[in-house]
Amino acid sequence: MGHPRKARKKYDTPSHPWNADRIKLENKLIKKYGLKTKKEIWKAETTVKRYRRDARQLLGMSSEQNVTERKQLLSHLIKQGFLGKEANLEDVLNLTMEDVLRRRLQTMVHQKGLANTAKQSRIMVVHGHIALDGKKIDSPSYLVKSGEEELIGFYQGSVMEKIQKEQTSQKAGEE
Repeated sequence: MGHPRKARKKYDTPSHPWNADRIKLENKLIKKYGLKTKKEIWKAETTVKRYRRDARQLLGMSSEQNVTERKQLLSHLIKQGFLGKEANLEDVLNLTMEDVLRRRLQTMVHQKGLANTAKQSRIMVVHGHIALDGKKIDSPSYLVKSGEEELIGFYQGSVMEKIQKEQTSQKAGEE
């Protein structure tokens, strides 16, 4: 069970520390998604490994319990936004760590256009300028569930919100 104040590690480190191909891939992902450390990539990779492992186990068995567990796993992944509504258990095996990285709040802020770069979106989230349904979230690794994408915006009274309003009013005045 362990001590309640000492949380368990949420990631697995690479089996071989000096694999050039893996390092190049990780560096590309860090730039693309504006991540701070490789630990964030390892967390996403471990999350995908666990979902895929569960799916393989469920595909290999057949029982009444198995049917309910399949439905639970699929509904969880659909609610998280990793899979589409019409997905089946075989689609879980095609998940990649980029699917997890795309669902992070930091990435969603950048995709929505609230930030110019992925690094800027990380800074905006950490500094408390971003809110989800009016609640400030300062964790860039927060996984945005499906349906919550529209609720991402600036925190009420944030300096960044005022700056964006001024820029949009200037653009409207120019046109």
